[in-house]
Amino acid sequence: MSSTRPTVDRAGEYRPTDIEPKWQEYWDKHKTFRAPRVPGKKKFYILDMFPYPSGSGLHVGHPRGYTATDIIARYKRMQGYDVLHPMGWDAFGLPAEQYALDTKQHPRPFTERNIATFKRQIKSLGFSYDWDREISTTDPEYYRWTQWIFLKLYEMGLAYMADMPVNWCPALGTILANEEVIDGRSERGNHPVVRIPMRQWVLRITAYADRLLEDLEELDWPESIKEMQRNWIGRSEGAEVIFPVADHPGLEIKVFTTRPDTLFGATYCVLAPEHKLVDKITTPEQRAAVEEYRQQAMSKSDLERTQLEREKTGVFTGAYAINPVNDERIPIWIADYVLATYGTGAIMAVPAHDERDWEFARKHGLPIIEVVSGGDVSKEAFTEDGIMVNSGILNGLNVEEAQEKIIEWLEENGKGKRAVTYRLRDWVFSRQRYWGEPIPVLHLEDGTIRPLSEDELPLLLPDVEEITPTGTGESPLANVDEWVNVIDPVTGQKARRETNTMPQWAGSCWYYLRFIDPHNDEALVDRELQEKWLPVDLYVGGAEHAVLHLLYARFWHKVLYDLGIVSTKEPFQRLVNQGMILGENGEKMSKSRGNVINPDDIVATYGADSLRLYEMFMGPLEAAMPWSTKGLEGVHRFLRRVWRLYITESGELNPAIVPWEKANPPLERIYHRTVKKVTQDIEEMRFNTAVSQMMVFINEAYQQEVLPKQFMEGFVLLLSPFAPHIAEELWERLGHDKTLAYEPWPTYDEALTVEEQVEIVIQINGRIRDRIMVPTDADKEAIEKAALASERIQAELADKKIQRIIAVPGRLCNIVVK
Repeated sequence: MSSTRPTVDRAGEYRPTDIEPKWQEYWDKHKTFRAPRVPGKKKFYILDMFPYPSGSGLHVGHPRGYTATDIIARYKRMQGYDVLHPMGWDAFGLPAEQYALDTKQHPRPFTERNIATFKRQIKSLGFSYDWDREISTTDPEYYRWTQWIFLKLYEMGLAYMADMPVNWCPALGTILANEEVIDGRSERGNHPVVRIPMRQWVLRITAYADRLLEDLEELDWPESIKEMQRNWIGRSEGAEVIFPVADHPGLEIKVFTTRPDTLFGATYCVLAPEHKLVDKITTPEQRAAVEEYRQQAMSKSDLERTQLEREKTGVFTGAYAINPVNDERIPIWIADYVLATYGTGAIMAVPAHDERDWEFARKHGLPIIEVVSGGDVSKEAFTEDGIMVNSGILNGLNVEEAQEKIIEWLEENGKGKRAVTYRLRDWVFSRQRYWGEPIPVLHLEDGTIRPLSEDELPLLLPDVEEITPTGTGESPLANVDEWVNVIDPVTGQKARRETNTMPQWAGSCWYYLRFIDPHNDEALVDRELQEKWLPVDLYVGGAEHAVLHLLYARFWHKVLYDLGIVSTKEPFQRLVNQGMILGENGEKMSKSRGNVINPDDIVATYGADSLRLYEMFMGPLEAAMPWSTKGLEGVHRFLRRVWRLYITESGELNPAIVPWEKANPPLERIYHRTVKKVTQDIEEMRFNTAVSQMMVFINEAYQQEVLPKQFMEGFVLLLSPFAPHIAEELWERLGHDKTLAYEPWPTYDEALTVEEQVEIVIQINGRIRDRIMVPTDADKEAIEKAALASERIQAELADKKIQRIIAVPGRLCNIVVK
């Protein structure tokens, strides 16, 4: 035996508190799970969505996904793959900044403490990460390359500045994403939120909309996630139509519509309250009402404003537009259900054929003109296909024909054109926060922007003793005068650094690339290494990241593909979303409900292997499941049974475990069936049924007087991805002096996976009277013979006459009698 191995108390009791630290120390010391720099022919890159290291540490929901990926990583190593399985920290973000503001501390020490806690907890669970590749998005050597990517986006015209309506929360001193605003208040702290225009950095993700849509087809992702991405991108085909503003020469409203065929039925226009024309066209009589309405709209998020069930409100501007197809004057309204950032920020309303427009028109007394026959538009909007009426040149055509004809007419007359639009909007990229990546540009006094050069990176966050909000909407960085105001060394001009920082999404857009080459000072990632390791073969994380994180990461990856930095079109080939672990009562775990379970407590009481195995056994990986302490205890009992099968009370190897050289060893068929079942279940990530099969094997093994060593060793290898600490300990007790981490995965003989016998139900006149075992390959004749030989059946048939016997091989035998 190797003298380098630590020892544990050899008494026969199963003691995870002794075994688990021993093996974690061994793996650490020997760097057991270090991935090769350059993989061979068989590679597997398996990635968890790296966590935000919050102050509360891990909860039992985190290890569910991490255990699943760890099982696959360990399994693939045993199959001879070079496995890349890294871990890092998505450590910038608003919660750390809020903590720093509340405690008047810097966010870095707080973040570092949280990372240390997360790392200790993760290591205590025995996950086989390559810790030599650990990264944090807050490390300047990491965010140097996040800044470098931003500069490339700027060079390509994909990063620009624009006035954008944003969710401004004065109390938090920052702009919030739509998802962070609920009923006009911040999700964090429940503070009021208002909509204001602000100069922002924006990324032109819309330039990649079609590719983001089309390339979804190549991915092995859940269809529900793909559909969410398709809906978020929201590609629509139609026409852009120009409506001149009456009595305002030179002013026009551009409208996108998917139904240009209904133009003759457009009876009013609606602008977003923020639309740039509102101030120019509103009449003096309507100005007060318009201003009051705009103020109300400012307190609502985009999500609120566009909810279908909301009552549609609006105000008339006093101005009119000219319908280009019939020169009719139609009133121009503003309404908050129209968004300035979607399409052109203006719509034409056809109340006869759109439910929302119909409700609005009825409420405000606006005309409803039928242009597609087939319904009764006095009672409700008609939204199905029909024949065009009241539509001049389109009368008599069907909808499809009318759409083509009107687009041709608009283009010929210079009044519109064929167009495509997207629900997807460009990505507002700046945040009014301190704790984020500085944006690497200088604003020069002549009004131009100078992007920093590569040798000026990383642009470091200035160290400040205290973060204080500016109260102006600017980031706290605006308070750091000596950092903000500089002389540009290139032009000699006075300059001001960008005070906004990048969003938390930035660092998580490309971290999977840095794991491939984490210590490279010369490049974001080595060309050859990314060619060998990409794409990520399996990506596992919560479905809450279904849209934004995955969409943003795919966007950046495609930009890097266009730059020749990466050689795959997509970053993540297969995606799996693990289900949430709920409290015992089925409610979501949360501090406020007091039902959060700390994995530290579970490990201390039951051991990491019990926690890992239970979280895989509790149900299908993708399903939300309630926590059950009884279920955990049941799995812990199973591991103790496994231990007792191998180790005697005195701590010796069970003497029943012996090499078996002869034919037909005990456990042969159940062993081969178990290898087959566990192998297939791991491949398909059906971990709960794999654990069930291992339980079946152990139950069978307890019935045997002799335990063939080859099967008992094979079982330990099958168990090892799920419960690696107990498996390593048993492997050592079986006489091995090296880790089992790279032992070949057990194989099975298909012929031996078939049951030798099968149960047959015997019925008399369709009622079950007995059950017998027959050879699996027994034919009808053999089944009839066996059924008639049953003592119970013979007694039942004593005074009866058999009319016929129906035998179904593998299932039943029905004896029909008089």
